Amino acid sequence: MAPGSKSGPALFLGLELATDQLRASIVDESLDLIGVEYVDFDTELSEYQTQGGIFTTPGDAYTTPVDMWVKALDFLLEKLSRNYDVTRIKSIGGCAQNAVVWWKSTPIPSFPALDPRLPLHSQLPPNTFSLANTPVAQDTSAHTHALAVEALLGGPDIMASRVGTCANASILAAQLLRIRESWTSDVWARTGKVQLASTFLASMIVGEWVNMGEAEACATGLWAHSGGQGSPTQGHWDEGVLEIIGGSREEGRRIRGWLGEVDMGSGRKAAHLSRYLCERYGFEPDTIVTPFTSDYLSTYLSLCPSPGDAVLSFGPMDTLLTPAQHYLPTRLYTLFPHPAQDTGEKRRYIAMLTSRNADVPRALVRDMYTKSWSAFDRLVAIVPPGGSIGLDDKLFSFWLLQGDSYPLSHVKGIYRFETGIKVNEFRDLRANPRCLLESQVLSFRVRWSRMISTGVLGSNTTRNRGNVQTPGPSPISASAPNTRASSLGLSFDPYDFSPLPARMLVTGAAANFPSVANLAGDVFNAPVFMPNTQVDSAQVVPHRNAPAGGFPSRGSLGGAYFARWIWGKERGSASGGSGAGRGLGGFEEEIRRLHGKRWIASGNTPLRTNVNGSLGGSGGSGANSGTSTPYGHPRSGLGSTVVVEEEEEEMEEMERNGGILNASVFAGGFADRDLGRDVSRMRTLTGSTVDTATSAGSGGPSTAFTTPDLGAGGASPGTNGGAITPQTTSLTPVVAMPTADSEAQIGLAKVAEADVDAFMTYAAIVPEYCRLESMLCKSLV
Repeated sequence: MAPGSKSGPALFLGLELATDQLRASIVDESLDLIGVEYVDFDTELSEYQTQGGIFTTPGDAYTTPVDMWVKALDFLLEKLSRNYDVTRIKSIGGCAQNAVVWWKSTPIPSFPALDPRLPLHSQLPPNTFSLANTPVAQDTSAHTHALAVEALLGGPDIMASRVGTCANASILAAQLLRIRESWTSDVWARTGKVQLASTFLASMIVGEWVNMGEAEACATGLWAHSGGQGSPTQGHWDEGVLEIIGGSREEGRRIRGWLGEVDMGSGRKAAHLSRYLCERYGFEPDTIVTPFTSDYLSTYLSLCPSPGDAVLSFGPMDTLLTPAQHYLPTRLYTLFPHPAQDTGEKRRYIAMLTSRNADVPRALVRDMYTKSWSAFDRLVAIVPPGGSIGLDDKLFSFWLLQGDSYPLSHVKGIYRFETGIKVNEFRDLRANPRCLLESQVLSFRVRWSRMISTGVLGSNTTRNRGNVQTPGPSPISASAPNTRASSLGLSFDPYDFSPLPARMLVTGAAANFPSVANLAGDVFNAPVFMPNTQVDSAQVVPHRNAPAGGFPSRGSLGGAYFARWIWGKERGSASGGSGAGRGLGGFEEEIRRLHGKRWIASGNTPLRTNVNGSLGGSGGSGANSGTSTPYGHPRSGLGSTVVVEEEEEEMEEMERNGGILNASVFAGGFADRDLGRDVSRMRTLTGSTVDTATSAGSGGPSTAFTTPDLGAGGASPGTNGGAITPQTTSLTPVVAMPTADSEAQIGLAKVAEADVDAFMTYAAIVPEYCRLESMLCKSLV
């Protein structure tokens, strides 16, 4: 990349510590993109031998070496100082994946002193940390410990009311309990401090201990948030929960010391840059460092959602986030204080729904039933809603491969249903991709409706749905809405669109599939928008969650936007203005104002989406280059035998006929809970099921959409005994549709429209979906 200009206006740096890369984005005062850098863990730090930035073992364990993060920060800072005039960087923001760093007691209580003549990794060797390889966001090995904490607190409702969240494997409380009970005692005994990955990264930048913000504290399962505007009491670490985790009151107090204080003010700077970074890399000493947050909240900030919007992110863990007006904790969702708000403004919150069974099932279904992501996308597109044309014979599937959150926290396995009856396999195998995706999106639609009923999001009068078409008369239109819901056995009316999001803002590689973007719009009856940065990146590499080279990640952009906002507020205060900054309200309002100002000044020119990145064309399948999963090891013939793939000509005929042809069925099928059972009885293909084109080409980053191709290196044998050359089919990713100026100026592009007919079709199958889900939760199937 060509070095940036050595003189000019202020710049703002955003950092993101992702699973697979350490990323940086630089924007100017108008929020236009100036620079992009990254360090790919697999390719640039290959000595650690990670796959997708992590280590995996069969099961639920996903870990990564903390030392690799330290070394990556060295590399990234060297790239930034070499390619840009870092003296122009006025403020730095950032975010990180959900992970925990365990420091030994040796450098406590002060942050280790650093010599600017030496790199970080030489001064913070692996033995600085009591746990060298730490669990990351995808890890579910603490799921049973989370359920144990929940049970000891009296159940999910009591736990949620007490610490704002119910059991899930990611909460710090579960990770702490697992380390104490399952690891050798010396890890616990040697520990002197525990930090979330975001505060660890911030501490490395500041050169002293940085406290976590309250938004992240609320996700630990240890923090009691006060809630309410002007509450006389502040939030605090729950001593009872700490005692449960530590096993005694004394150990609970010890954990309290590890955690440190919580920063209650998110709308101000955290500190200034460390002397080490200034002397070694040339940053200015007065550079502001803002509070760092989690990657999903930073992505949310980068999209500036309005009340009524939903941010749906597809990835290793799917998430749906939306603005909330009240703090009403229940087991139905997780609530965070907004990570960018002034102390004087009315408290705002963000509600989040999550699903752990996301990329892993999608990649597994791809390998079992198709030969490429392109074929996967086409099958989803041409199979009718519910997998069948008839209303009474819809197909449903639940792929619960990892311990998930409520209401499916106790359910694990693969479950398929035809005409309401559990079956080992669908009669038409090609329905599997669509039924999987429908289940994933319908889950969010149902949980959204349940969340709405609590009142946490506020009044529907603030949820402007614009020009979204109103459904026609419903099948039960003679009934009042509440009577209709009761007659269907539901707590909400599935035909009532008004409580649903006004817009869907989607991110993540699965959203690059036109079929998935359309499905999200159909289920929620809302237009679907995607960041322009992702739309353009998808034209280069459609299957990787990591953006293509030269394109920014949304998490790092969110950090840069937050850095710009804090700098504006600080400058306004310093010049005698109000603490709210330069004549604006909250974070979203200021970011929209800056985008609008730039839009007018540039003559309606869209935001730059990349720096020296290639545009146009379509990428490969992403096979063999994805984030690791429990299935990321060579398989024993499963991939070459389970798949039953129709040839392209047959798929085209299906499209012409507008329906599904009769498909072959398994001779024996496979059991729901045992993916390796009866493999010898399944039909073997005569063609390859794998798509061998890598997502980034040779030498590109190793991270991809979801997982490495499960059939890597295993082409199916041909009829003459020789190997068949795998066929490569490229996915045609989503493209931007005509988009209104209000969305275009903040960097969004419409990729799918609402479809009221499709919405009504899905509304009709919601009751059956809820019935089957309830049966799974009650262990009745």
